[in-house]
Amino acid sequence: MPHAIPLHVLILASMTLATLVDIHEITELKYRYARTLDNKLWDEFADTLTEDVQATYGTAVHGAPLEFTSRTGVVDYMRSSLTTDITSVHTMSHPEIQVDGDTATGSWAMSDVVIVPAHSVLITGTSYYTDRYRRDADGKWRISYISYYRLYEAMQNTKDIGFNLIANRWSQ
Repeated sequence: MPHAIPLHVLILASMTLATLVDIHEITELKYRYARTLDNKLWDEFADTLTEDVQATYGTAVHGAPLEFTSRTGVVDYMRSSLTTDITSVHTMSHPEIQVDGDTATGSWAMSDVVIVPAHSVLITGTSYYTDRYRRDADGKWRISYISYYRLYEAMQNTKDIGFNLIANRWSQ
């Protein structure tokens, strides 16, 4: 009796090696976006974005989302918002990436933790990102469009839960 071939095996078998390499490079790009954001490596963070990136950040709690139309706008906003007294961790997972030549689309699940000691606040949440990517003239994939919607966002007073931040990367 013949065995059925699982759908995921058929899909992978139909992809070219070049497409699989592109998906891997885009996955690394998104991970690099999160790592450089959390580590405040602003030049490297900038290199994850196209110069004409379209970005929408924000949650309904804070009113209308912030919209940006340039790499400089996004980087300046992140640099001024995520100062060294704020610790953030963004974890990306569940990538769904479709490649079409030198462009691609992606969906990602994201969980984040943001610690703001000056205000005794711990923020946690999850979101789904929608991205578009473009391979630039230098051959590198970059994010050309990025937005997200929140599944949830929660804030806790760190004093109420006995949370005591004893160190972070930028502690003296």
